Amino acid sequence: MQPISDYFPSADALVFGCMGLGGGWNETDTSAEQRQKNYQALDAAIDAGYRFFDHADIYTRGKAEQVFGDYLQQHAGLRDKLLLQSKCAIRFADAESVGRYDFSASYIRQSVEGSLRRLQTDYLDLLLLHRPDPLMRVDEVAAVLDELKQQGKVRHFGVSNFGWPQLQLLQHACPMPLVVNQLQMSLKQHQWLEQNVLTGMAEGAASFFSYGTVEYCQQHKVQIQSWGSLAQGLYSGGREQGTEADKATAVLVQQLAASYQCSSEAIVLAFLLRHPAGIQPVIGTTSAQRIRACREALHIELSREHWYQLYVSARGQALP
Repeated sequence: MQPISDYFPSADALVFGCMGLGGGWNETDTSAEQRQKNYQALDAAIDAGYRFFDHADIYTRGKAEQVFGDYLQQHAGLRDKLLLQSKCAIRFADAESVGRYDFSASYIRQSVEGSLRRLQTDYLDLLLLHRPDPLMRVDEVAAVLDELKQQGKVRHFGVSNFGWPQLQLLQHACPMPLVVNQLQMSLKQHQWLEQNVLTGMAEGAASFFSYGTVEYCQQHKVQIQSWGSLAQGLYSGGREQGTEADKATAVLVQQLAASYQCSSEAIVLAFLLRHPAGIQPVIGTTSAQRIRACREALHIELSREHWYQLYVSARGQALP
């Protein structure tokens, strides 16, 4: 059982990430061809059973949300069947400032209004603060989140890329629970496992992942969502590049896929789903074939032996 089900009983175990919608990360409008491809990807996701969609105000500079909003307008009644999540607080560099993070009340408020407008909806089911702002004033953040909740514009809140001390500090000030923490986690990016395996060892310092974040989220029933879950197809997309460990792991993934009679994408995701923290993977592909292939992960459970085979193969050396 994933912690998110306490707040959204119908929440899916997989989240469809919308970063690939909208075209390029520039000011150019989404082309008709790109829009059609995006609609086909969304059709495939809906048909496959995805009902939880992840956005951010910065994805393709707002075009991802706009394309999704236009899609919703073409499908009457669909919005109420979905969970929509967006993120805010990353600001791009401009003529006057460098790229930065902004947790000021005015910017959070402005960002939410922009997302609602682009998504063409009255509310977000979830809003995540995208990356920690060192200048965060927790009382100011707590107040604006409470304001957005009271106005009915956002139903629940969470964070992204937060270590447990930052999450604990913000939660102490907030009147509502912070229900999600989205982190980079995959078979390739496995620092979240190394932090414990290498406790007390010299190598542990190099694998720092904000020690205790996974355990904090488990203890406080904060849903961990993983971004980069498919490792950009490193083990499932037939890529030739990578380290020798990556190549060996790709072969192992293929072997396990044959053994479990599922897709290679399903094996990569099953590695995350097997962890007792109840990780909720976010997938970012727009390929209809891979969108469907990922769903197969919901029907398998890796054995303990196979899970460790994948872990040891990905880390490229035996466990200590």
